[in-house]
Amino acid sequence: MLAVTLTFSALFSVMFLLLGTVFGWIAKEYVLQRDSKYIPMHPEMFDENGQIIPDEVLAVRFENDMVDPDDPLN
Repeated sequence: MLAVTLTFSALFSVMFLLLGTVFGWIAKEYVLQRDSKYIPMHPEMFDENGQIIPDEVLAVRFENDMVDPDDPLN
């Protein structure tokens, strides 16, 4: 009886693993397709007609640490 229980447990575990993988993959594709159409943006990035203002967008990139190596607090 123990062998039958172990066999069914192993089969059900593999079956549910495969089903979870398939349903998870389908759900991931659905979410990616649904969310790729909508890109949230700040309202100040639009003009009065609702078009994106590309020339007034500011991007800042910091390349160096602003830490002073001689500062005793660091």
